[in-house]
Amino acid sequence: MQINVLTAPGLYGSGPQHWQSVWEKKPGYKRIEQQNWDEPVMSEWVHTIETAVAEAGPDVVIVAHSLGCIALAHWAQQTKLRIRGALLVAPADTERQAFPKEATGFAPIPLAPLPFKSIVVSSTNDEFASQQRAVTFANAWGSRFVNAGDKGHINAESNLGEWSAGQSLVDELVRNWHTL
Repeated sequence: MQINVLTAPGLYGSGPQHWQSVWEKKPGYKRIEQQNWDEPVMSEWVHTIETAVAEAGPDVVIVAHSLGCIALAHWAQQTKLRIRGALLVAPADTERQAFPKEATGFAPIPLAPLPFKSIVVSSTNDEFASQQRAVTFANAWGSRFVNAGDKGHINAESNLGEWSAGQSLVDELVRNWHTL
């Protein structure tokens, strides 16, 4: 099966009610399986992303959530591989004092432009990163910014189900629409 989309969950992974897990049931989707979801080490996550992209090929789109977004930003600064684009949903601010200490090596957050098309989606009431901080990430990464409204951390607790608005953004990246 051809993989068109790789998902990159954040800290603790994405449970069965998370929109990423729902999407992964569709053909062409595959999760980047990290070895340790609960005590992540940035270098290990980056290596796993590298392996998954090498297997999927350059036409893949990565859909990252939370800490997965920050791991992807680190990966982008180190890799020579190419991808079609990335949807970066609710990037977690790993530089916040209150960020879980079990995640190591994810700060400082790279603020260099990403070498692929990207869209950052943030909510107005995300407890893991202010919307202003998400706008800072989007601007630094050269990403289009999408305000998702009042959706919390845009996770399972947000009760998004299949999250059709997010799926539309993935479709833009997969199909390389002119809106990017």
